[in-house]
Amino acid sequence: MAETYGESDIWGFRPLDPNRKTAVYDIHATILHQLGIDHEKLTVRNNSIDRRLTDVHGHLLKEMV
Repeated sequence: MAETYGESDIWGFRPLDPNRKTAVYDIHATILHQLGIDHEKLTVRNNSIDRRLTDVHGHLLKEMV
């Protein structure tokens, strides 16, 4: 059974409520939080640059937790 979060337009392209957008970064931040990992501190070195999995855009979806 597939789970969804938030409603989208009839094509599944844009959020139905533009004030409640959810990005993949938000989903990643929420999953990491559930695993006990702080997504703002988790970094991966790529080409000598530390990068976050959630970039600078990820926010915890408190309604999902």
